[in-house]
Amino acid sequence: MNITVIAVGKLKEKFFEAAVNEYVKRLGRFSKVRIIELSDQKIADKATDGQVRQVLEKEGDDILSKISPPQYVIALCVEGKKMSSETFADTIQTLGINGKSDIVFVIGGSLGLDEKVKKRADLKLSFSDMTFPHQLMRVILLEQVYRAFKILANETYHK
Repeated sequence: MNITVIAVGKLKEKFFEAAVNEYVKRLGRFSKVRIIELSDQKIADKATDGQVRQVLEKEGDDILSKISPPQYVIALCVEGKKMSSETFADTIQTLGINGKSDIVFVIGGSLGLDEKVKKRADLKLSFSDMTFPHQLMRVILLEQVYRAFKILANETYHK
């Protein structure tokens, strides 16, 4: 299986970078993992709705330019479906069984995701009603993907 994470924004903290690298390394026995970092667009603290829309559209265009038609896209967004770790593992397994072995997870920037990215998504996924920094979300996502593969391998990590 191929896992790609498209994330808006760079990892700025060394501890986030170390955690991401650790999960990518752990996932190596289950999957090929690729991280694509896209530049986040600068925006003023008191931006107008039009400026916010412009930033979201630009980031959305950048994200979509990295996705190819056969890839299965999972967009992380607050209005997405919530699931347990076991259900998430089952979802990944079902995708593989159905020939969807190239999965792309999309993490937006501080403003979230443009609607066109959400429309392109095959699944919208939410980890919580809470908002997380996009740097931390990358770690949480990779940990859950790793947990899913451990569950599918009947290994004890998830207990």
